[in-house]
Amino acid sequence: MVRYGFLVVLVLLCMTGSASAEGINEVTADYLARTWVLLCACLVFFMQIGFLAFEVGCVRKKNTDVIAMKNVGDWLVTTVVFFLIGFGFMFGTSYKGIIGTSLFLGDKVTEQGGMGWEFFLFQLAFAGTSATIVSGATAERLSFKAYLAITVMMAAFIYPIFGHWVWGNAFLSENDPWLVKLGFIDFAGCSVVHNVGAWSSLVGTWFIGPRIGRYRSDGTLAPLETNGLLWSCVGTLALWFGWWGFNGGSNLEFNESVGLIIFNTNMAGSAAGLAAFIHCGLFQRNRDIGFKTLGGILGGLVSITACCHIVTPGSAFVIGVVAGVLHNISYDLVIRKWKIDDVVGAIPVHGFCGMWGLLSVALFGQSELLPKPMLEQLWVQCIGIVTCFVWTVVSSFILFAFIKLFMGTRVSAMHEVRGLRLDENEEGLEED
Repeated sequence: MVRYGFLVVLVLLCMTGSASAEGINEVTADYLARTWVLLCACLVFFMQIGFLAFEVGCVRKKNTDVIAMKNVGDWLVTTVVFFLIGFGFMFGTSYKGIIGTSLFLGDKVTEQGGMGWEFFLFQLAFAGTSATIVSGATAERLSFKAYLAITVMMAAFIYPIFGHWVWGNAFLSENDPWLVKLGFIDFAGCSVVHNVGAWSSLVGTWFIGPRIGRYRSDGTLAPLETNGLLWSCVGTLALWFGWWGFNGGSNLEFNESVGLIIFNTNMAGSAAGLAAFIHCGLFQRNRDIGFKTLGGILGGLVSITACCHIVTPGSAFVIGVVAGVLHNISYDLVIRKWKIDDVVGAIPVHGFCGMWGLLSVALFGQSELLPKPMLEQLWVQCIGIVTCFVWTVVSSFILFAFIKLFMGTRVSAMHEVRGLRLDENEEGLEED
């Protein structure tokens, strides 16, 4: 499918170069943009495979089937819920820059001019990415039913409402979201996708607590068997490939900016991976060096997401180096100091590195491409970071509390020790 997509793009590029009439060029450019965004939607969807493989590598073999099915299940749920209400809340006609009020159930999506279902599919893939972050962080003890309920609310409210504040004018240009009005910049989702997923994971891991045996009686971290680096390496490379579409497609057209956007993305990921590897070897006694290197790569890819369109390759390198070191420090902070059992390291990767990427907009963005002077832009970026944290933590706390009260969140100790299975009734959910 990807092969045919590239062939279509190539044909359209040739058509663009050979067409002489202005009207034909406009039509061709429109089809080229649609094709590019649709192809990038496929690449972002491919990231679901990357998340699945990465998470399978981080968990114990006895739980691999359930963690794999969670990644399938969240896509099923996200597709339906985002179609019913999520897309409308995120991109519909804005009410006072706070929430969308139209486009529910796909109504009039193709009547707005420009992209219709291509844009929808691209944004659907983004919504699925944000939801699946929670799966990895809470793996091996969150019940399957509770996770699907969380995904419903993520796709319906938590993700779309914050997304409206940042990207609410991406589909209907007359919308005026309040964070956009301030000048907040998040090109491809450091806050909307990654911070939302990370802070929901933070609340979820706090609610359900660590896995049995993860911490000793004195509070020190106890090593647990994993399925191995092989699967996580495969997942990292799949995510990296998908990230080219994640950032490149956010341009919403195929023009001269795409090459730089993708190169900056690749540069930041590479620099972050090297920095994480070297830092762990020199300053952290090679502790978890394999997973920290992979996490560093992902942290670099996250950090460049907000600003890949307005920074130089040299700046992308620096952003990546800082992200790699920041990932390692925050990894030990979260898992060893705060004793939060984040199975895949989602909070360091998507949370801390995501915040760094949002600050990098002001610190490294080319001044002529920023709406405000650097210090003012930095202040606006900080407002966006804090807003995302507060909104996600508060809404996720209410969500998890509700699910814990009426459904239960954690599987029983017996199921956790023996291994999770889908063909069993999740009875005896424990909440202590």
